[in-house]
Amino acid sequence: MNTRRAIRVLVVDDSPTMANTLTALLTEDPRIEVVGRAGDGNRAVQLARLLRPDVITMDLLLPGLDGPAAIAAIMSQAPARVLVVSAVAEERGVDLGFQAMSAGALELIGKPNVTNLEELRRWGRDLAHSVCLMAEVPVISRRARAGSVTPPPTGARVDVFGVVASTGGPPALADLLSKLPKDLPVPLLVAQHITVGFTQGMVRWLSQVTSLAVDVARDGERLEPGRVYFPLDGHDLLVDAGGMARLQRSRGGPCPNGDVLLASLASAFGRRSGGVVLTGMGEDGARGLLTIRNAGGVTFSQDEATSVVYGMPRAALELRATDQGVPLSALPELILQSCTPQSYRVNARGEGGPGR
Repeated sequence: MNTRRAIRVLVVDDSPTMANTLTALLTEDPRIEVVGRAGDGNRAVQLARLLRPDVITMDLLLPGLDGPAAIAAIMSQAPARVLVVSAVAEERGVDLGFQAMSAGALELIGKPNVTNLEELRRWGRDLAHSVCLMAEVPVISRRARAGSVTPPPTGARVDVFGVVASTGGPPALADLLSKLPKDLPVPLLVAQHITVGFTQGMVRWLSQVTSLAVDVARDGERLEPGRVYFPLDGHDLLVDAGGMARLQRSRGGPCPNGDVLLASLASAFGRRSGGVVLTGMGEDGARGLLTIRNAGGVTFSQDEATSVVYGMPRAALELRATDQGVPLSALPELILQSCTPQSYRVNARGEGGPGR
């Protein structure tokens, strides 16, 4: 007999129709119990304090406190796991989504844009699956402080860095990119798992917190130092043998795929490739990071204390793709220590291609 307690969910949405829909879809899963509903931000904070739900689904365009403000209040008064359920078609809502992640939300999920009941129920099953996964994530209301770390190997010369992240990744990326200088001598390529429709919003949001140029990559463009590249929605980002950016449609699994990105860097740049795996569920990025290490490149993974979810970084360590977990606050300096301006400038002019 299964005596495991149901996952208690608070649904926050100012549309009674949407709140009814979410409640019906979630409660089709026997593991989930909807314990309350709120139609505005202030009520959401009150119910979070009163009910102490395991997971909160949070709309963003709310009367009273908007989504990010409500999440910030909840995380300070009654910390919980928050999944943002937002209308992708509304640009303001997408931008608020990343403010919500800065405030403590774990994931962004687009509201259903479907034409029939079966598609709606399929979306509901995906949402319920996300709720069940998030219920296993420890609630983090503050970050651990950084400890000592081992610097990259003496003589390491990195011409390009790949970054892989999933749950908890956008705030980690914001922290990382905000501490890197405008004249960073290498390009950064990012595989952040994200729902289709949110990439442009993430790019706009990250552009506000860093002096680096952040953009969606164009297929076939030359990579430039001091720039951060993301793939198009529904695509993987990689580099070809000449060090040019390439986009390919996702073939299933995590999207964008971190293993695909990192393996392509190892193939094109060899020992002058670098990679880091940040917070996230699952194992994506671990095998690609090992490929970089086997090619002689530089590899890091985020430590457990500063990860929202330690799945992907743990997988990288267990695979021996890197030697130690690194606090998030230490990663910018380690990346800088790994870079060599002179060698990358040669490649950027096309004189000889990626170094090995």
